[in-house]
Amino acid sequence: MAGISTDVLSRPDDILGRDAAGQENQNKRTPVDNLSLTSSNNDFSFSLYKELALKNPDKNIVFSPLSISAALAILSLGASSKTLQEILEGLKFNLTETPEADIHQGFGQLLLMLSQPGDQVQISTGSAMFVEKRLQILAEFKEKARALYQAEASSVDFQQPHEAKKLINDYVRNQTQGKIKDLISGLDKSALMVLVNYIYFKGKWKFPFDPHDTFESEFHLDKDRSVKVPMMKIERLTTPYLRDEKLSCTVVELKYTGNASALFILPDVGRMQQVEASLQPETLRKWRDSLSPRMIDELYMPKFSISTDYGLEKILPQLGIREVFSTQADLSGITGSKNLRVSQVVHKAVLDVAETGTEAAAATGFKLIPLCRKIISMSVRFNRPFLMFVSEANTQMILFLAKISNPKCG
Repeated sequence: MAGISTDVLSRPDDILGRDAAGQENQNKRTPVDNLSLTSSNNDFSFSLYKELALKNPDKNIVFSPLSISAALAILSLGASSKTLQEILEGLKFNLTETPEADIHQGFGQLLLMLSQPGDQVQISTGSAMFVEKRLQILAEFKEKARALYQAEASSVDFQQPHEAKKLINDYVRNQTQGKIKDLISGLDKSALMVLVNYIYFKGKWKFPFDPHDTFESEFHLDKDRSVKVPMMKIERLTTPYLRDEKLSCTVVELKYTGNASALFILPDVGRMQQVEASLQPETLRKWRDSLSPRMIDELYMPKFSISTDYGLEKILPQLGIREVFSTQADLSGITGSKNLRVSQVVHKAVLDVAETGTEAAAATGFKLIPLCRKIISMSVRFNRPFLMFVSEANTQMILFLAKISNPKCG
């Protein structure tokens, strides 16, 4: 769940139009292909992860890079000059290779594809703009946001901040099935626009864990400390597996029914920082290319529910997205005025992993035992800090990226 709120330094007296040259040819362009979009988004994912890990050492981390990048891409529709360049380059796009219009069309097509209803994996994404009722937004910006991102605008009275906050939070709560309850914790009367983008994921394991096999076990926070957690267990599971000796970690892929999977990376004791430092699209590609089916005699995985919230206005400048937060910001494509800047970027995410799958659910799971011969007895125990990537299978786009440092801390 990502939210961006903007305020202005001085209220514009008049609304200026924006040059729309070249927009009529936008539909004739070849949109950025999924591979390019996925590569850029995954690059952004790892860059943002490293900043969050730096500022939140030894803490749980969970965020949706796609949600954040889509919110920033919508904002860039109204940006110009250096502000625009910083946003798109901060999202890891090469603007000499990929025209701006292609980036937006690529995002739009991807979000539309992800939101197609499915009976197995549920992925819901969407965006909305909440605009100060006394501020006129340019029709062209509204049309582009709606056409490319299905983002709709609603009028809100920010002079009544409590009511405005409730309206926005109720919208987000409804769109995320109640998972994100309070995206916005505070608004002041100077706020003029809040842009929210949400993503909700629900998947069931292809081979679920049996709740009857879940037991209390130790999770080692470090070499000296441990906590008791509910530990799930599955036996004789054949699943994609990799042992990366160079990075001293074990990689296991658990598939959901449908077009999604979760990649779990278990660093050896004391090797988490080494693995984190190596995170980049090329590392992920090597892992995925090297995975091969392997019989795991016993797989242990903690059952957990974690949530985090971040103020990204202090993090994104580290990725080069600076001007949009300053008095030099040029967001004139939104209102026609150059006096608009971003004051707040809020991101909240929730990740639940249970016997039946990823999402808080009360359904009872069942255990499937593959009919294959056990060759080598192998046990994999996720009983110390590990990483988890949830990806859409067709595009390999990372939907959620998490580090579970302590499953006990929600």
